[in-house]
Amino acid sequence: MAISDNTLLTPTIIAKEALMLLVNNLGMAKHVYRTYKNEFRKVGQTITIRKPNKFRVTEARAIDKNDLTEPSTTLTVSTQAHVSWGFSSVELTQTVEQYAKRYIDPAASALANSVDATLCGLYTDVFNWAGTPGTTPNTFKVLGDAQTILDNESAPQGVRYAVMNPAANWTLADALKGTFAQPAANDIHTKGYLGQVANLKIFMDQNIKRHTTGAFTTSATPVMDETVTTGASTLSTDGWNATSSTVKDGDIFTIDTVNQVNTMTGVSTGNLKNWVVTANTTSTGSGDMTAMPIAPNVTYASTDPYSNCDAVPVDPDALTFVGTESTAYAQNLVFCKEAFCLVTLPLEMPANVWGARETDKDAGISIRIIKQYDIDNDEEICRMDILYGTKTLYPELAVRVWGE
Repeated sequence: MAISDNTLLTPTIIAKEALMLLVNNLGMAKHVYRTYKNEFRKVGQTITIRKPNKFRVTEARAIDKNDLTEPSTTLTVSTQAHVSWGFSSVELTQTVEQYAKRYIDPAASALANSVDATLCGLYTDVFNWAGTPGTTPNTFKVLGDAQTILDNESAPQGVRYAVMNPAANWTLADALKGTFAQPAANDIHTKGYLGQVANLKIFMDQNIKRHTTGAFTTSATPVMDETVTTGASTLSTDGWNATSSTVKDGDIFTIDTVNQVNTMTGVSTGNLKNWVVTANTTSTGSGDMTAMPIAPNVTYASTDPYSNCDAVPVDPDALTFVGTESTAYAQNLVFCKEAFCLVTLPLEMPANVWGARETDKDAGISIRIIKQYDIDNDEEICRMDILYGTKTLYPELAVRVWGE
């Protein structure tokens, strides 16, 4: 519903307009999991999300029972974002007929981009990657490589999404022109939609992040300094520069001799397993990093359905990092919807104020708008708020496509 010039502006009308514009302006957020279902258990600001159980087949007559751990993760809904503005009584008298165009539309756009930027920042949780660091993706092979990685992770075979920065989007548009599936009429106006190749829908989002790598090669040859036990979330390493080696949150690396396994069968894929650093870490004066935090946890056991590698790292396996040190690279994303989650919760309405709250249950988005008069400055103060949380639910269902 668009506000016409002669519409009497009520709080509900403005909130409905703001909600519609917010949803329409979302980019990355439109393609992630947004359903708030009954299986989520709300405790304050924290939502507990049960993840699916995994099982490993035993080819034998005798029973070999799988130990269930009922995996779960938590999502904290604590980010309150708002846009506010003020206008005098004179401005209100002169411009109210353009309220949507002058105020609501740009405010909703700003909020949408803030949410998108937060979601794009979840790239640091993703350990699988494709592309060539420093080269803008320009062929279908790059997208195919990302899809292959998802296939090896036993990702769902339904529609997948690629969210690219402007450089990658338009480079791919030129390289793949004539190969896109004809978009449905209702997709033509979807924000940033480039087209679909096979089961991959490609979108542009200017909020795609750039990752600046750590300093991990100058006078450094990092190696394992321990034999890791299964379940480890940190690694003890040495061989670093004694004064200046750093690894950054989001740096990806492999460990020699440690391969990825098929998540369903536990059989090695023959490809080195990718890990990601989860916090900035600096070497000590002796060239050690004794507690480098990583994800996922090292999980290895031939019968464990949650195994993610075919061996544990041992001393002195070498670590190899992606990209050139201290260099920024675009982190485009190819993913299944379930990789990332966005939850917005309806904010409480204060008593005795001019305002309204609206929720689009299909989109999983809620917004609140409130206005109050400032008698000292003869000014109407208006604010538009959302309360949301984001989470990487299944990092294995996403791939970072490195660019320039």
